[in-house]
Amino acid sequence: MLTLIRNGVLHAPAPAGIQPVLLVGERVARLGEVDEAALIALGLPYEVVDARGGLVVPGLVDPHQHLIGAGGEKGFASRRPEVSLEQLLLAGITTVVGCLGTDGTTRHLSALVGKVRQLVEQGVSAFLYTGGFYVPPATLTGSVMDDLVLIDRVIGVGELAISDARSSHPSLDDLARVVSSAMVGGRMAGKAGVTHFHVGPGRTLMRPLHALLDGYEVAPEYIYATHANRSDALMDDAIALSRRGAFVDVDTVDPGVGRWIRYYLEHGGVPERLTVSSDAHTAGAEPARLHQELVASVREHGFLLEQVLPFFTANPAAALKLHRKGRLAPGVEGDVVVLEARTLEVVHVFARGRQRVRDGRLLEGGEGDMS
Repeated sequence: MLTLIRNGVLHAPAPAGIQPVLLVGERVARLGEVDEAALIALGLPYEVVDARGGLVVPGLVDPHQHLIGAGGEKGFASRRPEVSLEQLLLAGITTVVGCLGTDGTTRHLSALVGKVRQLVEQGVSAFLYTGGFYVPPATLTGSVMDDLVLIDRVIGVGELAISDARSSHPSLDDLARVVSSAMVGGRMAGKAGVTHFHVGPGRTLMRPLHALLDGYEVAPEYIYATHANRSDALMDDAIALSRRGAFVDVDTVDPGVGRWIRYYLEHGGVPERLTVSSDAHTAGAEPARLHQELVASVREHGFLLEQVLPFFTANPAAALKLHRKGRLAPGVEGDVVVLEARTLEVVHVFARGRQRVRDGRLLEGGEGDMS
């Protein structure tokens, strides 16, 4: 299948003017002028999408979702449902990473693997972190390293809780062992091998992570801390962590991510080390919030699209070493979103080269199989 997206303004995520994007199969084949007569002459299935008046951007990469649901800390009635394919695509999310939360009793990694595989078969790119809130982490094979090496969709471990009354209060030795195991497994399997840390509101903030870097042979790029926007003190600690080479993340559970992005940048946070996640489906968190906060960062907080788009695309892809995600270039996967230029609303979504949303509506068969 060949798809030509033309007349749109390309943000790859850097702005690149009006350029056609040619998708061949699941990949981006070309950016720039295309000989349409030559394409037609090939006699292959061929579709043209007119993106006039739109902005052509990479599909969003959400590095933290509770794909099989979360919540339940206020009783069973507070449990949240699974995330649906429709929720992802209508928010422009074409790559997602699932994790367990506090509930490691009624929710299990095997169910999360099944959900991830379902999403992959439905056409989006989905991965998971092994483990969960607690140390030692729950695993499928008996070790974090083995999960990374043997299970294709596992790309790291987490969200592992620190500075939180709900955590298992792991020692620094405990944390160092987990980080090293994930790092080695990641290297063996050619994956990110990151340890994704849930940082709670406790008084130790991100100090355990700084202590790991100070006292252990831990490479900072394997540390990926989230919820940095829960307080000024946490954000200050996250900024310092980014300067040491770690990745840090803000979530969209509460509105106002644009304010936190500005704070981060004005206080010396490393732009390439910041990402944004939805934290869906915790209480009040939805996949749509990721796109809504991208829009709000531009329309309400005064950023240019090219200033904030990397936090939602290229940066999480870099943190997770998903080298064919989060940007538009020849050879990368065909994850493309067309936004209406003025409102930034999602108009079209292509996931792995196939159009899944047209004119803001999920195409027929969106929740079904890919046949």
